[in-house]
Amino acid sequence: MGILSFFAKPFAKLIVKKHRKAQQEAFERQEYWLKSNLKIAEKTTFGRIFSFDKIRNYLEFKALVPISEYEDLKPYIEEAVRGTANVLWPGKPAYFAKTSGTTSGAKYIPISSDSMPFHIQGARDALLHYVFYSRNSAFLDQKLIFLSGSPELESPNGIPTGRLSGIVNHHVPSYLRSNQLPSYATNCIDDWEEKLAAIVQETHEERMGLISGIPPWVQMYFDRLEALSGKKIGELFPDFQVFVTGGVNFEPYRQKLMESIARPVDVVETYPASEGFIAFQDSSGEEGLLLLVDAGIFYEFVPSETYFTLEPKRLCLEEVQIGVNYALLMTTNAGLWAYSIGDTVRFVSLNPYRIVVTGRIKHFISAFGEHVIGEEVERAMRTALEACPEAQVVEFTLAPQVNTARGVLPYHEWLVEFDKQPDDLDAFKRVLDDSMQVQNMYYKDLIDGKILQPLVVRTLKKNAFIEYMKSQGKLGGQNKVPRLSNDRSIADKII
Repeated sequence: MGILSFFAKPFAKLIVKKHRKAQQEAFERQEYWLKSNLKIAEKTTFGRIFSFDKIRNYLEFKALVPISEYEDLKPYIEEAVRGTANVLWPGKPAYFAKTSGTTSGAKYIPISSDSMPFHIQGARDALLHYVFYSRNSAFLDQKLIFLSGSPELESPNGIPTGRLSGIVNHHVPSYLRSNQLPSYATNCIDDWEEKLAAIVQETHEERMGLISGIPPWVQMYFDRLEALSGKKIGELFPDFQVFVTGGVNFEPYRQKLMESIARPVDVVETYPASEGFIAFQDSSGEEGLLLLVDAGIFYEFVPSETYFTLEPKRLCLEEVQIGVNYALLMTTNAGLWAYSIGDTVRFVSLNPYRIVVTGRIKHFISAFGEHVIGEEVERAMRTALEACPEAQVVEFTLAPQVNTARGVLPYHEWLVEFDKQPDDLDAFKRVLDDSMQVQNMYYKDLIDGKILQPLVVRTLKKNAFIEYMKSQGKLGGQNKVPRLSNDRSIADKII
């Protein structure tokens, strides 16, 4: 047993105890972060405009501070990008995490010296919870690979700016550096395909214990390794024990990834965001991810059906219920205030607080009032794959098809890239459609009422999604294909 794996177990016990205590005091911890963040920022530009010094409780916070999306905060963020201090948070941001927004172009999310440690602790504590519950720490003595964005950062006006994963790379604890892959030089390669080829060459003969990354890009890595070695990943890396994933729902990718590995490995799911580290899987035996209630963030939850109304209903943690779809708001110790990150979540436990990510608040199909969401389509795909176990899906997305020929009913078009097609594509389609009708009564009513015809599955050529992402300059890193959209702007480009 190496020194890392030896000390990890007692440290894991302490960290798990800390998180259990935070869950028991969740309301107090949340109240603390709201009041602390407001107090610290009351003399900033934003704090003065919205009278932070007059806010004494959550009700007053809701009354004085409106829900913000990126466009609402953009003037303040642009001022901070220009180098102005004390705009949203005291001083200047330590970093800007640059993300590729679907509606606002590039977004610059501020990270402060106060918030940065919580990004690192979230990832660390996810692994320590795994160590505690599994009693397995041997993987820490092997090589660890993190498929991430480039750690090379730009510095406009003296503020380092880049992908969150590249920023985090600068804060990997020193005790993990000797085991970390790929090398810094390889990680700095900008072109994803060139970078992936270099990573494969650098790692295929190493003793990998942990592999981490967004599933579609990890799958590309696995495919390249298998093509080079002729071996399944589990055989090539006999010490590979833990796969850490985040950024997208893992389930649609699970089957193909597990076939590439070809033996059991443990999976740890996480929920990191540029705005803060939100949740992680705290034990393999429970559904959902543990919400981090003591990590610099005050959360609010807006029932999704009220989000686009004139008066969205804002709830604190104490008011949430199991089974409701909520838009997630965050007030952070980096200067984001009642900020909608665009995700929707649903609680599966209130003791402790566990959530599942259900989709994006603006990613839905409601061309006919059906309001189909990401969680529904991913569950339908999972059901279809269970019914047709021979089938394997690389990636999929869907969009409405409204402009049909005369006499042809409109429909939802599912664009699917199969690695292995189902033996009976029509049966696969029927399972998809039946699952959607069971989950979404509005969709069922449209089918029954002959407003829509049953969904259509369009099979795509190999690498269709990779080619699309490449055409958009979004290949690799933290980039993801939207699961669904209410227009055909993405679907038509993929086709």
